[in-house]
Amino acid sequence: MSDTDQHALTIAEANLPVIDLGGLTSGDPAQKAAVARALGDAARTSGFFYIRNHGIDQALIDAAFAASKQFHNLPRREKMKYWSGFTTHHRGYVPLEENGSSFPKQINFNEAWDMSFEAPADHPDYLAGWRMTGPNVWPDLPGWKTTVAAYYDAVFALGLRMLDALALELGVDPQVLLKDITCPTSQLRLLRYVPNDMPANKDVVGIASHSDFECFTILMQGGPGLQVMNADDDWIEAPPLPGCFVVNIGDIFETWSGSQFKSTQHRVNNIGRERYSMPLFFGLDYHAVVEPLAQFRTPETVAKYPPIKAGEHLMRMTVNAFRYMADARAKGEFSTDYEVPEENPFKREARVLVAE
Repeated sequence: MSDTDQHALTIAEANLPVIDLGGLTSGDPAQKAAVARALGDAARTSGFFYIRNHGIDQALIDAAFAASKQFHNLPRREKMKYWSGFTTHHRGYVPLEENGSSFPKQINFNEAWDMSFEAPADHPDYLAGWRMTGPNVWPDLPGWKTTVAAYYDAVFALGLRMLDALALELGVDPQVLLKDITCPTSQLRLLRYVPNDMPANKDVVGIASHSDFECFTILMQGGPGLQVMNADDDWIEAPPLPGCFVVNIGDIFETWSGSQFKSTQHRVNNIGRERYSMPLFFGLDYHAVVEPLAQFRTPETVAKYPPIKAGEHLMRMTVNAFRYMADARAKGEFSTDYEVPEENPFKREARVLVAE
């Protein structure tokens, strides 16, 4: 039995849309258009949905989960050899205590291995010190890099297919969106939610409520705990569905679409038990300028979504999410020439808050 089978729903029980992606590779334009419409409908309502028939072999998904468990089961002293704070571009191990500069005011009970699109050591953004571009680091575990890199490549390729379909739904030439995906900040996190006996409340969570900062997120989860806002802005459960990824729209697509697509709040409750998940945040090149696409520019959308670099938005939201980054910025070890807000401007409040 795979991780995704545990505590899972059936398709009939799912309370979010379940979209079959088979039509994207059928070669039939009508089938592709039908999938694009279904994706668009979900993006305009809850902004969250399941996808099936996505083309990624379950054996590869299981192998990636096994690799994550293999790393996270290492002794802490071994994992800390790969601490993300040893890099200038956020790669490697993120221990529990890194989770937020407000720690321990709010405790996010997770640890992670973080990697991104592989950039060479001579990439100009890496040489210039931009924090989200550069080469990955890898643990010294036989076969580990091969497995995790293969999983990353497969999910990233899935993201490209979904980007193409969403562009079709918006009536946009896909090249308009693809031109800014040459060395993107797209990050894969191998997350482990840490077992604990603390009661779940607003200050003790798996991951606190947030939207995602990129185009969209493709998540494989190994157990319950994920909660999302539905189309009515109420919190609902989004447990695993066998054979399916969970996808949510991010801030960039909300901006591109002038609010037509919805960047949706979500969180992971502290369920007290060990839980693994693997989100890939599908993003753009650091310096890509994001603003409403031409056909969605109105005085209202232009005012709501001023132009911003994709990487700067990511850094604005990330710098206070990791203690080592917040400390480095406070010490002047790296500078930002943009404002870091107290919270994401895309944040929305639910009508009814649960587990507070």
